[in-house]
Amino acid sequence: MLEHGAAPPTIPRPEPEPPASGFGARLMRRKPVERLVAEGGQGAGGSLRRSLGMWQLTMISIGATLGTGIFVVLGEAVPDAGPAVVVSFVIAGLTALFSALSYAELAGTIPVSGSSYSYAYATMGELIAWVCGWCLILEYGVSVAAVAVGWGEYLNELLDGTLGITIPDALSAPPGDGGIFNLPALLVVLLAMAFLLGGAKESARANTVMVGVKIAALILFCAVAFTGIRAGNYTPFMPLGMAGVSAAGATLFFSYIGFDAASTAGEEAKNPQRDLPRAIMLSLVIVTALYCVVAAVAVGALPWKQFDGSEAALSGIMEKVTGQSFWGVLLAAGAVVAIASVVLTVLYGQTRILFAMSRDGLVPKVFSTVHARTGVPRANTVIVSLFCGVLAAAIPLGQLADATSIGTLFAFGLVNIAVIVLRRTRPTMERTFRVPLSPLFPLIGLGLCLWMMGSLEVVTWVVFGVWMAVGLVLYFGYGMRRSRLATAEK
Repeated sequence: MLEHGAAPPTIPRPEPEPPASGFGARLMRRKPVERLVAEGGQGAGGSLRRSLGMWQLTMISIGATLGTGIFVVLGEAVPDAGPAVVVSFVIAGLTALFSALSYAELAGTIPVSGSSYSYAYATMGELIAWVCGWCLILEYGVSVAAVAVGWGEYLNELLDGTLGITIPDALSAPPGDGGIFNLPALLVVLLAMAFLLGGAKESARANTVMVGVKIAALILFCAVAFTGIRAGNYTPFMPLGMAGVSAAGATLFFSYIGFDAASTAGEEAKNPQRDLPRAIMLSLVIVTALYCVVAAVAVGALPWKQFDGSEAALSGIMEKVTGQSFWGVLLAAGAVVAIASVVLTVLYGQTRILFAMSRDGLVPKVFSTVHARTGVPRANTVIVSLFCGVLAAAIPLGQLADATSIGTLFAFGLVNIAVIVLRRTRPTMERTFRVPLSPLFPLIGLGLCLWMMGSLEVVTWVVFGVWMAVGLVLYFGYGMRRSRLATAEK
């Protein structure tokens, strides 16, 4: 369904489908680009609605990105990197930039909801697409949970500063962190679910307001905390060496998945081929600049060793610098709104990826069933929200952030490969954005992703390996046989 003035994606000229006889060939069967684009928006019982312009897409990107690394994970990253956490943000940002260039090219060429899952399906085959989609489920689902945990920390700061009460640890921290069940984390996910059930356009409007609040909160922080900067807090600049900077960068990379969320809106954008590449690049520039400025001010105003274990670091810095609780409370209020927008937009991205995978037959049909009146995949939204909410209530933040990082890096690496493959297999295809110096830049993006994956802890790799093993069992037991490409061959 197109609104007035909306431009449908241009469908490229057909590509002959490769034969799919034999087990290996079935694993490598590709879904043609023209078929991916032609099916855009179509779901069981209804269709997604094209209602999002470039400004709204940019706000989705910023909404999913800005806030996660600054409001939540800064306290986890500074103990690894020290004052050099600013360098960690730059490294993570550069890694994201090379991958963002690849995303921008593919988002303009294949403007669909599946993001890197769909890009892999069109270029590298069904098995790789499934692996990528499974990584995206880890990336998005766990990211929602991780951010929701941080939201609860700032909510407690706000309640303490305004009403003089806090939610007891038993109900505001997960098992292993001194609690039984993180109720605030569950509540913010359910709140985001309520917005999403109202429709993509309505959710985008709410997100735009929340993004404005979070930017204002960060500008206020910089203005106040700047007065507390002490030169001595920047020395030693790199206390744990480059290894610490690299480890912090790998953790912070999970803060840069916002542009990926924008690419999941491909089937609800009015003019996706023009607007998606612009929104992806613009949002990354804005977010990286804000991250670096806020991080530089934060480590200048507070000795780096005092960040350890703090999941509401900025609010605490405001209170220490001014000696008054008012400023910390004000920032906590901004953070509560800011982090809620991250939960909203990342949860949105998760539901749209599952929508695309379900339409292809790789996951159950319930995830691609669309409500005819609202144009929303209702059952999908409810199921994903409940899963992420329970995860947020039961798992500590640090473990969630690292698990998200490795899934993100793996998916981004595949996107860089997909650009190179599509350039070689479909060189004449119309592209509204082209990665400069290809294949050099995509190869650099791939190399940076692999390097940052290598910086993650062994336990994170073990969790990732178990997750991949479970995913392969599900694919061979369900997806491979029920794939729409497989049923079309029978």
